[in-house]
Amino acid sequence: MRFPALMLMLVAAGNAAEHALVLQTDFGTKDGAVAAMRGVAVGVSAKLAILDLSHENTPFDIWEAAYRLKQAAPFWPEGTVFVSVVDPGVGTERKSVVLKTKSGHFFVSPDNGTLTLIAEELGIAAVREIDETKNRRRGSERSYTFHGRDVYAYVGARLAAGVMPFGDVGPLLAPQVVMLAYERPRFEGGVLVGTIPYLDFQYGNVWTNLDEALFARLAPKLGDHFRVTIARAGKRVFAGTLPYGRTFGEVPEGAPLLYLNSLMNVSFALNQGDFAKQHGIAAGAQWSVRVEKIKP
Repeated sequence: MRFPALMLMLVAAGNAAEHALVLQTDFGTKDGAVAAMRGVAVGVSAKLAILDLSHENTPFDIWEAAYRLKQAAPFWPEGTVFVSVVDPGVGTERKSVVLKTKSGHFFVSPDNGTLTLIAEELGIAAVREIDETKNRRRGSERSYTFHGRDVYAYVGARLAAGVMPFGDVGPLLAPQVVMLAYERPRFEGGVLVGTIPYLDFQYGNVWTNLDEALFARLAPKLGDHFRVTIARAGKRVFAGTLPYGRTFGEVPEGAPLLYLNSLMNVSFALNQGDFAKQHGIAAGAQWSVRVEKIKP
């Protein structure tokens, strides 16, 4: 009786320990950098489920990395470990940390602003600095420029495999991370104000951080028209009037519209066209947007 009970306990513990490991970098996949990170993770546990968020991030673009985490992480189960390496300050004094969110997800990353939107979206439960004297790939002590392989993939894999508890990552820090400055979404004076965190690159659609609840404050109805102003670092790039539609086909080919994207945020598009390219719009913390309903 005792032996089967013990076996069931071990099986249950083993099943509970393994979580997915999700990788994000700006390395691209033309060389072996990502494969090296995967190899380190497999060396920790050959059973790990190792998935990719993206490796085609714009090099050095911390904001883009922050947004892609926000875009994807909430759809992953509790316990998932994300390793995000967009690290222009590799080898400098910036901290290497693991953020545990209130949702039970873990994020292994340089503390350089990458965790800004995740901290806001999922909340901070705890932050620990990685003790690199104990938690790094064996034999990598003299390597200073590939922390993605030598530190982050190694620590992330150990957390995901359940061979290292969160408490062993390193010293507990204040429950905060480096935050990037950007235009927080708000409603003021009858106008929505926000930023452009991301472009739907494949199609050139422009996404904002103005969510459905904020948009509702303008009392929108299908077919209503909105005045949209987009600026970069305070300099106006676009100003125009867009109709509100549910989907692209509700306007003629090549015509613009305002719609709610798959994340239920206000967005701008051209039907079968590239809104961002046509108007010279990009994404990032320096971009701002204003949306105002035109009264009939």
